[in-house]
Amino acid sequence: MKIVIDKFENFCKMPNRAHHNDSGMDVFATEDYTIPPRSVYAAPLGFGLQLPDGYDAVIHCKSGLSSRGIFCMNSPVDAGYRSTPEEKAEIHAIMFNSTDKPFEVTRGMKVGQIVVRPVIYIDLVDPNDEAMLNTRGGDAFGSTGK
Repeated sequence: MKIVIDKFENFCKMPNRAHHNDSGMDVFATEDYTIPPRSVYAAPLGFGLQLPDGYDAVIHCKSGLSSRGIFCMNSPVDAGYRSTPEEKAEIHAIMFNSTDKPFEVTRGMKVGQIVVRPVIYIDLVDPNDEAMLNTRGGDAFGSTGK
């Protein structure tokens, strides 16, 4: 699958996989920033995506950062959050510093990994809708006879 990526910054490292079979591609900070203790920071990544309908993307944690108490909040990037030439829809890594010390983010640092996933669209139904009533009820083990 090929997905269009729009780079917004002169300094924007393209997401890339460390190994050919990694599920995620590393993403990189575009600026220096200090995340105070127990605080959240939306790290701009310098790019947007044109995801097709039926897919989303999530910025996952890097294990090396997670082991130090720095987490990505895994907010989904919907297919409708789409970058166009007229409107930039920049993706951010929502980072949380769970420690009691400031954490330094530096430009070019790996701050997460983006994973693109298929989405299953569902319709929710009211269980009281007569067409949806379960005729089996609570019957369980052995209820259909021998």
